[in-house]
Amino acid sequence: MPHICRDCKRAFGTQLELDLHRDNCDDGQLFCDECGERFAERRATEDGWHYRCPSEECEGTGIGEDIHKVPDARLEVP
Repeated sequence: MPHICRDCKRAFGTQLELDLHRDNCDDGQLFCDECGERFAERRATEDGWHYRCPSEECEGTGIGEDIHKVPDARLEVP
């Protein structure tokens, strides 16, 4: 069974290959705190200044507020 990246739709033979790819996937550059989705920057902005989560059910907005670049996102451990 192939393992498919939900951001760029590329298929991989193993879960490990998929996990390693996710860290560098250009189609998943941004992360939304509100809904947990990863998505390409081009899907989140029209003008390069104002950002909004592309998920219809989500109200996440703003770089550094609800939306973060994946390398800058930090996992909070209770």
